[in-house]
Amino acid sequence: MDISQLISGNLGDSGILNQLGQSVGANPNQVQQLMQLGLPTLTQALAQNASTPAGAQSLANALDQHQDEPVDNLASFFQNVDTADGAKILQHVFGGSTAQVQSNLAQQTGLQTNQVSGLLAQLAPLLLGVLGKQKKEQHLDSSGVAGLLGSLMGQTGNSSAMTMATQMLDSSKNGSILDEIGGFLGRLFGKR
Repeated sequence: MDISQLISGNLGDSGILNQLGQSVGANPNQVQQLMQLGLPTLTQALAQNASTPAGAQSLANALDQHQDEPVDNLASFFQNVDTADGAKILQHVFGGSTAQVQSNLAQQTGLQTNQVSGLLAQLAPLLLGVLGKQKKEQHLDSSGVAGLLGSLMGQTGNSSAMTMATQMLDSSKNGSILDEIGGFLGRLFGKR
């Protein structure tokens, strides 16, 4: 499974939506809304973080840690997902904007903030696992990882989900997410 397949449909399976919904006490429709906004938000933040050589290298190192995740069986993956690791990933990716991003997603989906954080803590390791698998299969170096994220952003860049993702990340409302997440990668994915 590649990242575009993940975002475009594999997570839309009713069994997966029910499983995720039960894990946080949410209905499947809300879970699907969160995934449609949350995955592009995570992807955009990762792409922004990987836009510098140091950031791309840090992300490549993190993907190596997640490259053997069992992402081809989503039901099994979510039964065994390490949400504590997922919460750390979110903190590294969003830094000081984590609470604001989660609050914005909660407002857009009708979920409680704790439900949003619970779902994102499951989706973040999945995203890194899928990206890690692609990195491994395609023998990508750090610039290749940045290119992979860039091409993914290009595929979905004009979508309403990506527009919403930018709004989720732009807490200063200046039209740029650089000030919110640009500096976070210096500490991103260090030893956890």
